[in-house]
Amino acid sequence: MHHRTKRTGANPLRREADRTRTRMHAAFALTCLLAVIAGFALGRAAWTDGHRAAENIARHRHTVTATTISDAAYRAGDQPSSRPVTVATATWHYPAQRPHTGTVPVPAGTRNGDTVRVWVDEIGRATAAPPSQADVAVTAVGIGTGALAGIVLAGGALVAVRLRIVDARSARSWESEWAGIEPLWSGRLRPGQGGGDD
Repeated sequence: MHHRTKRTGANPLRREADRTRTRMHAAFALTCLLAVIAGFALGRAAWTDGHRAAENIARHRHTVTATTISDAAYRAGDQPSSRPVTVATATWHYPAQRPHTGTVPVPAGTRNGDTVRVWVDEIGRATAAPPSQADVAVTAVGIGTGALAGIVLAGGALVAVRLRIVDARSARSWESEWAGIEPLWSGRLRPGQGGGDD
């Protein structure tokens, strides 16, 4: 026994449950490291793809000068949780010989007859501005952070379940061992043991 312990480097005072807990903690630490690497990689890929897509969109969108034909008014945002936006009806030409009319976002307080800048697509229809670098960065950070959190939570849940199983088994083993040792330690008779029994 002494030679095997020395050869394997095992601590004879440590139970298998203790070694399992150590392995589980090491596995969770490794999971966290892998989560950071995966989150960074996915965030960087999202940044690269988003930056490329934003540049492609920007090549097909342009700003033109439009003239409002109504005062600015508030309109509900596109999303239920978004703030109201100020819009007005305006006219513009794009290409130069093609007139367009539409409702476009304008600064608050814009009056009838004011000039505003409007984003349009290649045939002159009003459209949203291309994604900014800040928009791309926020999306990339969100993807990377989401991946990191998801991996850590999943790994943590698996480790927690495994540790609960180990703890339950350890408790049952302890109770079984204590049931055999406690009568000898306390001098109390075990159930079914007579006074003359060994």
